[in-house]
Amino acid sequence: MAACRRIKSMGKDEFRAFFNSFDVVLSDCDGVLWREMEVVHRSPETVEKLKEMGKKFYYITNNDCKTRADLINKCKSLTYDATEEDMLCSSYLAAIYLKQKNFAQKAYVVGGPAIVKELEAQGIKSVGVGPDVMEGDEVDTLLRFKPDPEVGAVIVGFDKHFSYPKLMKAATYLHEPHVLFIGTHPDVERPSPNRNRFPGPGCLLRAIEAVAGRQATILGKPGPFVGELIKKKYNVDPARTLMIGDNLNTDILLGKRFGYTTLLVMSGVTTDADLQRLQKDPKNSIVPNFYADRLSDVLDCLKAYS
Repeated sequence: MAACRRIKSMGKDEFRAFFNSFDVVLSDCDGVLWREMEVVHRSPETVEKLKEMGKKFYYITNNDCKTRADLINKCKSLTYDATEEDMLCSSYLAAIYLKQKNFAQKAYVVGGPAIVKELEAQGIKSVGVGPDVMEGDEVDTLLRFKPDPEVGAVIVGFDKHFSYPKLMKAATYLHEPHVLFIGTHPDVERPSPNRNRFPGPGCLLRAIEAVAGRQATILGKPGPFVGELIKKKYNVDPARTLMIGDNLNTDILLGKRFGYTTLLVMSGVTTDADLQRLQKDPKNSIVPNFYADRLSDVLDCLKAYS
């Protein structure tokens, strides 16, 4: 069975060894710090304590529905202290990825306004955002569409207006091999504020990949682009870095790929049953090093062992 230690099962010396093993914290947001507009219990207090004790704290989220500025405002409203320099989100990643490639065409965006705003901030034009409903039947839709010759990239994120016309248009652009194919992130599910399932943009991305016959370049977790950016931007030492997240396939996998210590919290998409199944598979490579019911378990241990 793969090893995965529960934070609250540690003794004083073991917990202190864990806590002293990292200087930098890379934390997911949705499912760790909040669920939509609901703060995860005592997480703000925990983040503040980590900073007080000298830990550098960065917010690394796959959220593409908000800009970095939007997320800073959300942090403030939920009593987290953050700056834009501390924040990486996948709408921003899409913009700087294209900027680094000296992209001078238009992007067709299957996503929301935040992606457009981040693109505009980098001087990149885009089309496609907003409702695109089917008028007539699917054949009429196909015959009416005239591709924009200036489109040189397709970006796929969360799109509440996702539709058959958008699927067709994205796939049509991607039929041209020179058109870049970008996925903001692969999450198929978002942390839900209730018991209903909350599909994420990874579902939309898979549909477009299927009809386009191409795989997207993933910019958010667990893709290499965000990992390399963290390395360059924050100059982290992987051996002294803790990655915290609620998603095994994005947060924890990113940590494993880049050599970070990993802490899974159970306040988001991962369930106890998921973790138990994972630990019974000795070949599974995404077993976290540690897990906790919520981030505040770290705070409880700090108080208990002070």
